Amino acid sequence: MSIPALNTDTIWAILNDEIDDATVNQLVWHYLGYRYQEQTNSWDNTHVASDWQSEYPEPPDFIDSRPATVKLTRSIPAENKQLLKEELGFKGYKIGEFGPRQTRRATAASWLLSYMKFNNIS
Repeated sequence: MSIPALNTDTIWAILNDEIDDATVNQLVWHYLGYRYQEQTNSWDNTHVASDWQSEYPEPPDFIDSRPATVKLTRSIPAENKQLLKEELGFKGYKIGEFGPRQTRRATAASWLLSYMKFNNIS
């Protein structure tokens, strides 16, 4: 599985719907610690935080699952909740141009940007 580099271009590509939903999920799964093991055809979650492991032994589909996206939102530290706006100047989506899918993609982008800040990835 090849995922794009974690950088602001990738975050913008998520927000601008230039990366498909499956790749958005794979990015979040990777940075949460999920690893797919082809030889066993299963997920290794040994590097996933215990609260995610217990609730999601296999990685959830963040685009389709509201509960998983809510958990992802809650895992963003308060000081990082506005990073899309503060760091990237993202103004949000226009009324009528977004629905749950875009909102969940923005949540994934926000979580990934928070991960970047926390881990000093530029």
